[in-house]
Amino acid sequence: MELAIDKLIEKIIEKKSPIVMGIDPRYEFIPDSIKNKYEKNLTGFAKASTEFAKKLIDYTYDIIPAIKPQLAYFEMMGPDGLIAFKEISEYAREKDLIVIADGKRGDIGTTSKAYSNAFLGATKINENEEKVYNSDFVTVNPYMGFDAVSPFVEDCEKYNKGIFILVKTSNKSSGELQDLYLENGKQVFEHVANLVESWGETLRGKYGYSSVAAVVGATYPEQLKKIREIAPHTFFLIPGYGAQGGKAEDISLGFDKNGLGGIINASRSLMCAYKSERWSGTYSEEQFAEATRAEAIRMRDELNLGIKLATK
Repeated sequence: MELAIDKLIEKIIEKKSPIVMGIDPRYEFIPDSIKNKYEKNLTGFAKASTEFAKKLIDYTYDIIPAIKPQLAYFEMMGPDGLIAFKEISEYAREKDLIVIADGKRGDIGTTSKAYSNAFLGATKINENEEKVYNSDFVTVNPYMGFDAVSPFVEDCEKYNKGIFILVKTSNKSSGELQDLYLENGKQVFEHVANLVESWGETLRGKYGYSSVAAVVGATYPEQLKKIREIAPHTFFLIPGYGAQGGKAEDISLGFDKNGLGGIINASRSLMCAYKSERWSGTYSEEQFAEATRAEAIRMRDELNLGIKLATK
């Protein structure tokens, strides 16, 4: 059976594109041409978000290998938002895209098991099992230790899924905890990287990477480089490119000599390409999806060149 990480890597190779499109449905991101079709309430917001996301997928599924819906934005819409998340995820899978549910889940063991049931595994009802969201990957917070992570790892093995564990995040204040020094002289993020590398030993695939993967931000290139050295078998989900300031040359530090090792998230820069200085003069608001496609191609080419030059 093909491991989740191998499936993701093969889609990256097939499309020559290390990009995952973040789906963060904020109301102000959605063009008026879509918003005005629906009522100005939570249900209308969820329906507009679904239409918006599906159109973006239609125009990019041949360029990008994956999407990353951010669950917080769907949860703030209430029950209709979770229906939208499920519908968008299923639509993406119909287009043969990998779905990374960005929920940063993690709790005591039994609660983590419930989270994992929802996103990776299945909910058991008597002798029956029913899949809920059936994501390919989910993001996980490790700061309660392995008993909070192990249910996800078990479901990765049982259902052939994957996880991305927070190691070094892209936000400004991440260093308040993640950069602290331990008694052995290592920083917290280094220790977590070591743990993730060991937790994923049983799920390493044919490209040498594990389905137990890591979130490592592009905004801290030195730490990115260090984590790649610490965790050579750990695949990276790399946020922080574009709107947050991460550059192609920074991101390339996370890749190996074959140009593999990570997938780069772009949310706002793709979803809102039609509003950007680069594309707003070329595409109208009604052509938002065309602008997203153009930006995805531009980003793909820029990133591929940066990674190629850096890994020669």
